[in-house]
Amino acid sequence: MNPKKRIGFLAMSGVRAHNAELTQLGLTLPGFVDRNKIIASLPSLGLLTLAGLTPAQFHVGYHEIADLKSLPELPRDFDLVAISTFTAQFYEACKVSDYYRSQGIPVVMGGITVSSLREMAKEHCTSVVIGEGELLWPELLADFESGTLKPFYVTNREFDLANAPMPRFDLLNPEKYNRLTVQTSRGCPHKCEFCASSILLTPRYKVKPVEKIMAEIRAIKEIWPKPFIEFADDNTFAHREHYKKLLRELAREEVRWFTEADVRVADDDELLALIRDAGCQQVLIGLESPGRTSLYGLELKNNWKLQQQDRYLAAIEKIQSYGITVNGCFILGLDGDTRDVFPDVLQFVRQSGLYEVQVTFLTPFPGTPLYSRLKQEGRILRDQAWELCTLFDINFQPKNMTVAELQAGFLDLVKQLYSTDETRLRRANFKRKLKTLPHFGRRARREENLPSEASYS
Repeated sequence: MNPKKRIGFLAMSGVRAHNAELTQLGLTLPGFVDRNKIIASLPSLGLLTLAGLTPAQFHVGYHEIADLKSLPELPRDFDLVAISTFTAQFYEACKVSDYYRSQGIPVVMGGITVSSLREMAKEHCTSVVIGEGELLWPELLADFESGTLKPFYVTNREFDLANAPMPRFDLLNPEKYNRLTVQTSRGCPHKCEFCASSILLTPRYKVKPVEKIMAEIRAIKEIWPKPFIEFADDNTFAHREHYKKLLRELAREEVRWFTEADVRVADDDELLALIRDAGCQQVLIGLESPGRTSLYGLELKNNWKLQQQDRYLAAIEKIQSYGITVNGCFILGLDGDTRDVFPDVLQFVRQSGLYEVQVTFLTPFPGTPLYSRLKQEGRILRDQAWELCTLFDINFQPKNMTVAELQAGFLDLVKQLYSTDETRLRRANFKRKLKTLPHFGRRARREENLPSEASYS
């Protein structure tokens, strides 16, 4: 009997900013880069999903490459390697791929970044998977077995999440992670110029059936009885009735979770109550800027972000009135930004009562309309310097300030936003309000169980 062929699923992890000053601040200011550290340390749900789609006739293994130090130390007992990477580690992923190919092992690369950089990736790997991998993986495996791997795998079909396989969560050591991911939807109803998420893989917003989501959560609980789960969605709750059904089921599982949404979640009291009762610890919302000028043109379909700006404050207050903390995200360096944006963001955070805040630089990721526009305008400082796509490195010429002014203003803002006093004040204000909120009375938490930095880092 022939031994099973071995497939190694390799995830690049451990994104590092090149900005030395911001890196140092990340070491001294709790909370500053916590969200990005979390993202970089999450297991690759895409690879785990392909592993779940792999027939039992193959032996599969999942590995993460946290820091590319010594290529000869990489595991080599594979017949095929599949690599997924963040944009900032694209070149490191190419080095890993080159190494395996030098050992006579074919390599497949895929994912959002690779789909956008397909020709560059092909220079370093055997095959490139472009788009939604679930549609192409069975064909690729058949070609692998017959020794006829194609250079590119691409489809014009669209994957139905009703056919989503169970990710191989059993390949993970849960003690290594502070959260595991479940995808409940793919895509987004909006088209923001800067967005490098799953909207680049699928043209429409689609949801996974509730029963499949619950099966994944229960599979996670088999290896981690009391998990913290992150919904790997670009915009959870966009399909409200679907999510109300999911939340009613989720409330029975007693899990804690985190997700991303837009400000429309504040419009529906029933939805907010269900989110609260289902165990949500925090909702991340991309506010992008407190200023209307900076929001203009950011969403490309109908200027949706700009249309919401005048309800930001009310929406934050409404969501947090249900005991659900909001992590408000801001992008610095937008075309409408001047040097006034830094004090404006600080003032908005204080006025809004946001429990958590995230600030990053505008980043031209490959494949995005933003990258195309800035390149056409000659404003990319170092073209194809993908290692700078960390959200904390500047690789473009701002429109209304110098690079030095953007850098200095950002540093000053970070020092204020994430100071011990500011952070403590945000936490204290939320907890003080919580004691008087009528929406939270049915499921009041003891103060010591409220979210803290430790819940998310």
